[in-house]
Amino acid sequence: MKIPRHLSHLLRNNLGSRKALILYGARQTGKTTLLKHLIEENQKVLWINADTFEGQQFFNHTSLERYKRTLADKDLLIVDEAQRIDNIGIKLKILLDELPVKIIATGSSSFDLANKINEPLTGRKTVFTLFPLSFNELKNHLGLFDELNALESRLIFGSYPEVISNPGNETAVLSEIVDSYLFKDIFSNNKIKKSDKMVRLIQALAFQTGQLVSYNELSNLTGLNHETVERYIDLLEQSFVLFRVSPYSSNPRNELKNLRKIFFFDNGVRNTLINNFNKPDLRNDIGQLWENYIISERVKFLNNEKINTKIYFWRNHNRQEIDLVEQNGSSLDAYEIKWKTTSKYRFPDSFVEKYKPKTTSVISRDNYESFISS
Repeated sequence: MKIPRHLSHLLRNNLGSRKALILYGARQTGKTTLLKHLIEENQKVLWINADTFEGQQFFNHTSLERYKRTLADKDLLIVDEAQRIDNIGIKLKILLDELPVKIIATGSSSFDLANKINEPLTGRKTVFTLFPLSFNELKNHLGLFDELNALESRLIFGSYPEVISNPGNETAVLSEIVDSYLFKDIFSNNKIKKSDKMVRLIQALAFQTGQLVSYNELSNLTGLNHETVERYIDLLEQSFVLFRVSPYSSNPRNELKNLRKIFFFDNGVRNTLINNFNKPDLRNDIGQLWENYIISERVKFLNNEKINTKIYFWRNHNRQEIDLVEQNGSSLDAYEIKWKTTSKYRFPDSFVEKYKPKTTSVISRDNYESFISS
């Protein structure tokens, strides 16, 4: 099933610039497929897979003169999984300086690749991130009616392209994604063994989706020290498995500062980690699933539309809480996310009076599509 990706036109529009295009995204989100569709039929392309020995050898043992000969008749150089190449940033800068070829580099770890390219390519790169399929992309492909009716499936199985393309076989596909990418790829490539403690940490994060997370509590639960817990979470975030949301505060004393919430970029991955594929009406975590879905889809939407908005949650020591606070410049918008459409919610006076948000709104099944799509 070929589903057009929102980034296609952004990448195509930027190909004419003299900057390297950097495409981040977890494995299996469709980076390779997107780039194959981007390539024009008559375009002359050299595609280097840096996962292979041959791809690494090309960059590690090639002179500038050989680069020039190899790329003399090429319009475009694509370096897939570029973080595998030593000093890739410096090498890409040399190619940009010396050759007219256009360059796209992909990476499934923003930590590894960013460390190698940020300084050499300062001012010489444009960065994009590809997530699992968004509501907007699926709506445009399937139609709004069908995508609204697929909500239960999205909450349980998520929206990785391979999952969407294999209806009826979602759990097997998700198991392969989690096993091959999460356990084998991310951790083995960072020389981390699949220990019981590491598995317990990832599962604990999945169970605590959307809840306040304490590294000290996670340390006590898993037997890992505080620094190791934080390092693993950093790694998972930089590999686009999950993301952290901080509390909003202008530094009043009675608001929380040290705790974070963690969300997964894909509901299906989260449910695979806890081995729960029950339908929504049979679950006691439907509120967490719904909040994770809405916030992850909102992050995709803001990213895809290049809207420079920071997201937070708000909570004070009186346990008053707002699920999502968005800051755009000096303007604030506050949202509460409710699965039950009959739920009534009053935004805390202590927040409204102090911060004077431009918008206060409840996001439910009755109105969510306008919040996560254009």
